[in-house]
Amino acid sequence: MIFRYSRPEMASIWEPQTRFKIWFEIEAHAADALAELGTIPREAAKTIWTKAKDATFDVARIDEIERETKHDVIAFLTHLAEIVGPEARFVHQGMTSSDVLDTCLNVQLTRAADLLIADVDKVLSALKKRAFEHKMTPTIGRSHGIHAEPVTFGLKLAYAYAEFSRARERLIAARKEVATCAISGAVGTFAQIDPRVEEHVAKAMGLAPEPISTQVIPRDRHAMYFATLGVIASSVERLATEIRHLQRTEVLEAEEFFSEGQKGSSAMPHKRNPVLSENLSGLSRMVRAYAIPAMENVVLWHERDISHSSAERMIAPDATVTLDFALMRLAGLIEKLLIYPENMQKNLDRLGGLVHSQRLLIALTQKGASREDAYKFVQRNAMPVWRGEGDFLTLLKKDPDVKKHLSDAEIEEQFDLGYHFKHVDTIFKRVFGES
Repeated sequence: MIFRYSRPEMASIWEPQTRFKIWFEIEAHAADALAELGTIPREAAKTIWTKAKDATFDVARIDEIERETKHDVIAFLTHLAEIVGPEARFVHQGMTSSDVLDTCLNVQLTRAADLLIADVDKVLSALKKRAFEHKMTPTIGRSHGIHAEPVTFGLKLAYAYAEFSRARERLIAARKEVATCAISGAVGTFAQIDPRVEEHVAKAMGLAPEPISTQVIPRDRHAMYFATLGVIASSVERLATEIRHLQRTEVLEAEEFFSEGQKGSSAMPHKRNPVLSENLSGLSRMVRAYAIPAMENVVLWHERDISHSSAERMIAPDATVTLDFALMRLAGLIEKLLIYPENMQKNLDRLGGLVHSQRLLIALTQKGASREDAYKFVQRNAMPVWRGEGDFLTLLKKDPDVKKHLSDAEIEEQFDLGYHFKHVDTIFKRVFGES
């Protein structure tokens, strides 16, 4: 995790103290279940809770033990025994390290997912507010980066809203898929521990029992989780890239908020750069990058190996912390985004009405011209305008082939900007409902 791109609430999920607290809870809940089954004394289970429930685990001490044992869970259990005393011999009975590690990881991932869902909600709220604010603000739509036909700025934001609504649904599904618990012992057969212990721990930790584990929870669950984060990161970058384009000097239809005292360049005092959007593009690439090792972690030897472990120690905190930061930055960017309708109109008018060429094409075909001829008539009048040699409407009115099919009034009718927005309400109802 990079402190610069971390928010405290998400980062705290991955702190050693948090991890050890979760490890303890897993062990203590398992002891409760074992006591209920009569496998260990009830007083022992009670003592485990009493002695360690409110303990602050000594991370340095655990690290010291691990340097000798070369095993993180054993190091923790040794330190726990120092806190609990003789009853610690009943801790971890019938369990294996992966029962603790994997169940803990899934607790952390579900907590992270809850924060990410809340982040997406903030993005959605910002997008909805600005979309309705500019629902009917005309702007040019571009395909291949070239002027195409008119849209509204509200539609651009509504598109993003729909995309992040899907992101939210995917996050909920990914959370559900990864929210499983395994307390099944070595190679997952429950030979040394009753399946009812797993059911008890799962319920206590807010998880579902893993239907079948080997010695680890299947990593296809985690692969889907991190792939989902990667897709969401791509949505972040798509919107960030749109803003970067709109802020270019030659376009300047929207711009990141530039605060009092902010500096854009160490050399050029006039600069106002899209630094937040550029930052989001970079962060999104990092989140996507973690999806590949997560998928590769699915492939483990037989009932288990630890080739996934080192990768996950980086993937899990880095991907969740980075996406959390990116989503919150995006929400703030949208909330404060400066929008310039006058520049949008200026850019719309820049090609002298060429954005209405399809309407002319259709009008000519409806008046009897073949599609091939209609396309030729419109294009030959459009190309001079493209080169800055005249006005589209004027040229069309002078074209004898066009005039054979359309009157001046009928030609002018095709230049109505509002025509392009007659279904905006319908689109908004599809995206936002009846609000």
